Amino acid sequence: MANTSDISRGMIINLDGSLYNVVEFGENKTARAAAKVWAKLKGVDNNRSIEKTWNSGDTIFPVRVEKRYYQFLYKDDTGYNFMDNETFEQPAIKGDVLGEKAPFLKEGMEVKLTFYNGAPLDVEIPSSVDLKVVEAETAIRGDTATGVTKKVKTETGLEVSCPQFVKVGDTIRVNTETGDYVTRV
Repeated sequence: MANTSDISRGMIINLDGSLYNVVEFGENKTARAAAKVWAKLKGVDNNRSIEKTWNSGDTIFPVRVEKRYYQFLYKDDTGYNFMDNETFEQPAIKGDVLGEKAPFLKEGMEVKLTFYNGAPLDVEIPSSVDLKVVEAETAIRGDTATGVTKKVKTETGLEVSCPQFVKVGDTIRVNTETGDYVTRV
């Protein structure tokens, strides 16, 4: 057990039987009332985003989790297979744990997996990833004045809107938080 003064970004807490990751937090002090601590929380096991407010000094229940670096190996019918960089264990993780992050995984990529009681909870991937373009629409000549974009398909199956000059064989950098094109590499 801890109290609200111990809250920090990235902490995982148990709130009403569900696990939440602290995304952002702060404190509101007023002249007459007691201080309040607020936090933006993202559900680890239910994918919900909520905001919670506590009185200063209230009890919170942080959860002890294990975070380790793993290398993504491949995807098959058992799930996404990773390898621990220290012990060389190779757990297979179901796609529902990865959620929206699955299309950004590239073979050989190093990620940080979070485990709670031996079960995988979350995966942290880099903020951007370089992916090779395998399919692209053809550019229309002369259609460059308005910043027109086209859809391209990457090696992982992710579809991204890119500028007209991107073609098959190019490598592009994609923001993993938004899924947007950043630059051609």
